[in-house]
Amino acid sequence: MELEKNLFKEVEDLMKRAIEALERDFSKIMADRITPELLDSVHVEAYGTSMPLKQVATVIASKARVLIVEPWDKSLLKEVERAILKANLGVTPQNDGSVLTLPFPKLDFEERKKIAQQARKLAEEFREEIRSIRRNAVEKIKTMEKNKEISEDDKFRLQDEVQRLTEKHIKDIDSHLEKKEKGILEV
Repeated sequence: MELEKNLFKEVEDLMKRAIEALERDFSKIMADRITPELLDSVHVEAYGTSMPLKQVATVIASKARVLIVEPWDKSLLKEVERAILKANLGVTPQNDGSVLTLPFPKLDFEERKKIAQQARKLAEEFREEIRSIRRNAVEKIKTMEKNKEISEDDKFRLQDEVQRLTEKHIKDIDSHLEKKEKGILEV
């Protein structure tokens, strides 16, 4: 029984982490409102090493489509600007000598459709991850039965529980995708 609880908890934790990762990745997909998380992947060469932008600067959303980046050390302004350009985010920073302003252009409907397609692709990758977690769990369950750690009835019961958990998390992904697509396609 303890073995079953541990397996079920492990599967549930892995699936929850996948959903959290999906939410993080969705937050980086820009639609109408630009968020500071969009710059999370930007790394700056500073003090002889590559550092995440958020470790060397403050990033705030001043308007719906504008980010302001203010390095804590003003001598890093050029490096921060270079890193943002290198990240190829579709924006050219405006440097006023102390802060960088990133004005993101308005998206037309075709660009919005492309971004929605990216979101669908990302959601499918996470559905695959959930299914992979299910496959691994089913293999463990079969091994447990083969090793006489659980009965055949327990094997089927556990597989059903894992399947229910899988379906629940797939529905979560679908609802996140639906919300994200709605936000992207709204003008």
